[in-house]
Amino acid sequence: MSSKYRSRIAEEVHEMAQGLHSIGAIDSAEMKEFDLRCLAPAPKFNSEMVRELRNRLNITQIALASILNTSLSTVQKWETGAKNPGGPSCKLLHLLDRKGLEALQC
Repeated sequence: MSSKYRSRIAEEVHEMAQGLHSIGAIDSAEMKEFDLRCLAPAPKFNSEMVRELRNRLNITQIALASILNTSLSTVQKWETGAKNPGGPSCKLLHLLDRKGLEALQC
């Protein structure tokens, strides 16, 4: 699956940066900066989305907590709407949503 970009221009700039990175004209640190600036952030997950994803993956709340290296109570709070997943958790949930459990298994 291809990456989502902030805009068509961001996609073109990122593609150019990848080319420069592949020939060694820019280093990995600069490439990460292009990633941050060009790629769209992971979507925010609400309680319904977390519950639907977990059910689609056919896993328990405790299994999801273990996969995401968080607590059972955190997953329960996400699913009841008492809390919403933040930054890194949204990234991992988005990865699970796009790629499935295989993406996070060791």
